[in-house]
Amino acid sequence: MGESLRIALAQLNLLVGDVQGNAARVIAATRHARSSLGADLVLFPELTLSGYPPEDLLFHRGFRRQIEEGLARLRRELTDAAVMVGFPEYTGGGIYNSAALIAHGEIAAIHRKAELPNYKVFDEKRYFQAGAQPTVADCLGFRVGLLVCEDIWQPEAAQLARADGAQLLLVINASPYEIHKQREREDMAGQRARDVGLPLAYVNLVGGQDELVFDGNSFVMDAHGEVLMRAPPFAEGTYLTPFVRDAHGEVTPQAGEIASRYTSDMSLADAREQAGLLGVKYSVLSIEGMFEATLATLKDEFAGRAPDATEENIQSRCRMLLLMGLSNKTGRMLLTTGNKSEMAVGYATLYGDMAGGFAPIKDCSKVLVYRLANYRNSLGRVIPQRVIERAPSAELRPGQKDSDSLPPYEVLDPILEAFIEEDLSVDEIEARGFDRATTAKVLDLVKRNEYKRRQAPPGVRVSRRAFGRDWRYPITSGYRR
Repeated sequence: MGESLRIALAQLNLLVGDVQGNAARVIAATRHARSSLGADLVLFPELTLSGYPPEDLLFHRGFRRQIEEGLARLRRELTDAAVMVGFPEYTGGGIYNSAALIAHGEIAAIHRKAELPNYKVFDEKRYFQAGAQPTVADCLGFRVGLLVCEDIWQPEAAQLARADGAQLLLVINASPYEIHKQREREDMAGQRARDVGLPLAYVNLVGGQDELVFDGNSFVMDAHGEVLMRAPPFAEGTYLTPFVRDAHGEVTPQAGEIASRYTSDMSLADAREQAGLLGVKYSVLSIEGMFEATLATLKDEFAGRAPDATEENIQSRCRMLLLMGLSNKTGRMLLTTGNKSEMAVGYATLYGDMAGGFAPIKDCSKVLVYRLANYRNSLGRVIPQRVIERAPSAELRPGQKDSDSLPPYEVLDPILEAFIEEDLSVDEIEARGFDRATTAKVLDLVKRNEYKRRQAPPGVRVSRRAFGRDWRYPITSGYRR
């Protein structure tokens, strides 16, 4: 495989003027990237410490002092990491829009932005001096070329970095959003990559500042100009890509995590770890484009209606298209992941995560699934412990948890077992100590979602009464408790 450099792009919403707060965000994001993602190097947006654009705050002596203190804090607290952060660099000759490569508490290199934009919303020549030299530094054995935003829009900076021995380009940005801007960025970056024959990592700011909006959309590109990872738009996050160097010194980013907007870094890391433990192929395929295209197509039909579960279900159905496509192409059966608790109350998307040819845990309650996972790990660890311990979530909206819609599974599952397997009434279940309103709600969900279960794949029967041959409940009925 060769040597590897695992680079994380920290796509953050930083606050102009909040130097200490921004420094704290850098420290927290770096520690997360190191512990959860195994990152070797973390890239942060242009003018990380000051926020962008700092405008005339740059002229305040107190602001200069805070910047210097913030940079010193990063050096002091990030002694076990490597980061690239943007900051206004104050010198006797003026102020530079600079990027510092900090490795294990020491400043390994500083790059001064050479191309200063002075058009449209930009007036950087009012504040900054232009740098003149390429900056190539050693980072954990890799030769990296440092660039800041506009440097990549012109050919010279990348060419000078390549001539000075760079093996890959690191570009930090505060590029405002406008219509079609991401296409322009990727076209431009692709041209630079092909010009110099080097891969690049491009991190962009996210959030809003006065009249400007920053959309993120950070990405990693190979030397042929192909995007191999793209972070979601308008969302904070830290996104990892390994870069591998072969025996000839050529550095190549590894294809992978083109994120869906609500999938957490934790889920990506856990999925990668579990695939490794099981020895199975691991791929991440983005549904972002499909999801956006679907919403755009339905825009007029949805006009005047607030977002709801519809948008969540569309994401699940986008995933289904990709998974069924892989199933058709490879001839491998798609396994449906739903458990008995979810199927009982309809906590599944018809023609989405319910798609597949076989449902192996269809008759296992959620609590039983946890017990089985712990038992399997007792024979030899194949499931990351965090997968078992973390709060379950469909990750189809920000901060979503199963408990937002359902009682805790420790409460839900005994109620379901009493109704489905023992045919107990609401009164009888209440007599076992369960809240009557909760029980009534659960039983209504079971009755209301029979139409979904009729369309579910078959699965293994392990309980006294499984959905399928054992369960023949009418889809429509006038029966009430």
